[in-house]
Amino acid sequence: MSSDHRISTKDPPEHPSSSSNHQKQPLPPQPPQPLSRYESQKRRDWNTFIQYLKSQNPPLMMSQFDYTHVLSFLRYLDQFGKTKVHQQACVFFGQPDPPGGCTCPLKQAWGSLDALIGRLRAAYEEHGGGSPDTNPFANGSIRVHLREVRESQAKARGIPYRKKKRRKIKNDARVVVTKDVANSSSTHNQSST
Repeated sequence: MSSDHRISTKDPPEHPSSSSNHQKQPLPPQPPQPLSRYESQKRRDWNTFIQYLKSQNPPLMMSQFDYTHVLSFLRYLDQFGKTKVHQQACVFFGQPDPPGGCTCPLKQAWGSLDALIGRLRAAYEEHGGGSPDTNPFANGSIRVHLREVRESQAKARGIPYRKKKRRKIKNDARVVVTKDVANSSSTHNQSST
C-alpha cells in the first residue's frame, strides 16, 4: 500500500523548484519575420532618398534637408519614369490613346509619386525625424506639387481626374448609389422591397 502514498516530485505550477527550472531550456532565437511588401518598399525608398542626399554637392545629412530637397528628389526621379506625358505642343496632347509615338518625355506617374511620399513620410518618422508637424514630406508644398503633377498628367492624357467616391442617398423607398470612376461615372437606382 505504500504505492498509494507516493510523493510527487513535480512541483505545482505556482511553486516552481530549481530542478524544474533546469529542465526548461531557453527557446532558440527566432529568425526575424520577413518584411511585408509595404515595409520592404518603404525601406528601399528611404535608402534611395538617403543615397540621393549623399550624392548632393555638398552631401546632406538627414538633419539638414527640407521640403525643397524632397521636391528636387521627385523631379530627379522623373528620369526613371515610364509614363508618357505629352507636352502641350504635341499633336497627341489630350488624347487618351494616341495612335502613334512621339518624343514627349517619360515621367513618374502621379500615383507612384503619391505612394512614394506616403512611404517616405512614414519612414522619416520611424527614423527619428521628429514630429509629424516638422516632417518635410508632409509639407504643403509637396501636396501642391503632387496636385499639379496629377492635373498636368490628366490634361496630357485627356482624362479628367475624379476622386473615387461612393455615396448612398436614401429617398423614401429608393436607394441611389452614385459611383465616380476615373473614366466614367454611373448611377444605379435600386428599389428596396
